[in-house]
Amino acid sequence: MASLQGDATPLGSASKNLAALAERTALNDAEREYNSLFVGLGRGELLPYASYYLTGFLNEKPLADLRSDLMARGIKANANVKEPEDHIGTLCEIMAGIITGEFACDSDLPSQKAFFDAHLAKWAALFFTDLEKAQTAIFYTPVGTLGRAFMAVEAEGFAIQ
Repeated sequence: MASLQGDATPLGSASKNLAALAERTALNDAEREYNSLFVGLGRGELLPYASYYLTGFLNEKPLADLRSDLMARGIKANANVKEPEDHIGTLCEIMAGIITGEFACDSDLPSQKAFFDAHLAKWAALFFTDLEKAQTAIFYTPVGTLGRAFMAVEAEGFAIQ
């Protein structure tokens, strides 16, 4: 991540900030911060799941809706991953896979927009804003900024359609 480059746009600026922090952050420190933010002793500072952000509870209807959508698209969960599929990282990976055509499903713009609208648009920007403001976030603050900026660009792009 230290090799990320950017420009004067919000996305570019967030990329440059993340690169600068990545260059001077030890892996152990980033791992410790991740655990404080997302794992914790009983629970982390943030719960990065669509179900939680949309209903206040884990493993709720947004997860069931996502699983139905993934099944309809022929996208299968990785057996090695123990996190529910509505985790923000997983959703971003799935969105990227749909965009790049990694999955054997429709990857045209209407399909991308449908996935974004159904599973990211309603909550992801709020999650990334919360990540930017999290008390224990240092390294992950620009991750939040980058994620929020990216979600804004995606939303604007799909609105143009």
